[in-house]
Amino acid sequence: MNFPHPLLAPVAELALRAGEAILPFWRADVAVNHKADESPVTAADLAAHHLIVAGLTALDPSIPVLSEEDADIPQATRAGWQRWWLVDPLDGTKEFISGSEEFTVNIALIEQGRVVFGVVSMPTNGRCYLGGAGLGAWRVDQGQAPQAIQVREQPGVGEAFTVVASRRHSSPEQERLLGGLSAALGELQLANIGSSLKFCLLAEGAADCYPRLAPTSQWDTAAAQGVLEGAGGEVLDLAGAPFCYPPRESLLNGFFLALPAKAPWRGKLLELARA
Repeated sequence: MNFPHPLLAPVAELALRAGEAILPFWRADVAVNHKADESPVTAADLAAHHLIVAGLTALDPSIPVLSEEDADIPQATRAGWQRWWLVDPLDGTKEFISGSEEFTVNIALIEQGRVVFGVVSMPTNGRCYLGGAGLGAWRVDQGQAPQAIQVREQPGVGEAFTVVASRRHSSPEQERLLGGLSAALGELQLANIGSSLKFCLLAEGAADCYPRLAPTSQWDTAAAQGVLEGAGGEVLDLAGAPFCYPPRESLLNGFFLALPAKAPWRGKLLELARA
């Protein structure tokens, strides 16, 4: 299949190769070190990082790379970037360490602070999600042809309203929002899943909403945001503005809401988030 952006296919192939570099370390009692912020890092993170940076540089040496494993780039330098790669070589390191399959490789192309497209690959099964606003979105299972994916605007008859939540991260604000949603829309079904796969559940119509009122970093979200936007979804800040990635000093994200762009309950969600 010819994807509508010339870099989509080679980046998807690169993300899958990075997954192959990670797998030998999975469930292999890999040594865990900790960075300055106490987040864990393993040899698998670094192996994927080096492969991805080399591959992206080979694709276009003019596009700089901001990776979780090489993020100490001065804001003064990044402020001059118009187009850059935003990479998490192994998203869900805690899931990876615990032996879970819920970890991913995330690669996004950013232009003027907005996601052009994103690729999310799952190393354990070779599945890949890719897409971007105005481009479309696809799921590619190993050995299969790409399948177009799309959000659902609301649950079908007899289906519960499904909210994606983090297995490891919540907050009092998030719990209040979930309580308000339940009061407005009925009993919620919670889907707990690790890493950027939360966005991908929405993108393929298997869930309805992903509110995140707890900390994340830019590389945690950008690639999967691209997939969701390509599938007819959107990611908003709590004021209702499009969620973007300006080259600011802090690489931490603000709170956000991920949802179908044409959801009939969109206004209610924003009202609850601002309360």
